[in-house]
Amino acid sequence: MPITAYPLRPARMHEVSGPAAVSFALRGAQESGADLLWVRERWQTGQLNPLGFDGFDPARLLMAMTRDQTETLAVTEEALRDGSLRCVVAEITAPLGLTIGRRLQLAAQAGGTTGLCLTPEGMGSNAAETRWHCAPVFDPDDSTLQRWKLIKNKSGTLGTWHVRWDAEARRIAVVSPSGHGPGSQGASD
Repeated sequence: MPITAYPLRPARMHEVSGPAAVSFALRGAQESGADLLWVRERWQTGQLNPLGFDGFDPARLLMAMTRDQTETLAVTEEALRDGSLRCVVAEITAPLGLTIGRRLQLAAQAGGTTGLCLTPEGMGSNAAETRWHCAPVFDPDDSTLQRWKLIKNKSGTLGTWHVRWDAEARRIAVVSPSGHGPGSQGASD
């Protein structure tokens, strides 16, 4: 079953939250082959390690460290509108209002750029095209297994998918949750 809103619709602003949000953003850029601008506030202590993502070329990643969220949003808007990069990711630390969400959406459309805001729970904007929640799923045999839940979609249906990174095919593969795959009927735990 294909993921209805993935890859992300170009020239639109999207949002993702959850513990696997960074993975979602990097995998999306990797699959699209896009060079990526990542915008975040410099006070954040976590580090982004693109080498931890099989096949992701760190040379395709440009980091912009900003003073505060106002500057993050300004850099993001300009990069989206410019259109030089096909993908712009912004880490958001405070709620987004409808006005700024709409400005980002218009900038993405003007530049033909795919935008993605990594947002804390409940801090997104109603202007986002899609909103996702991404979390890892424990599997002792596959560290790439995740659950992607589409919780807002202006252009289609909502849904939940279990996905994993297929290193051989170099793409995201949709998989059945444990106990729900072919041949699992009547199986006991």
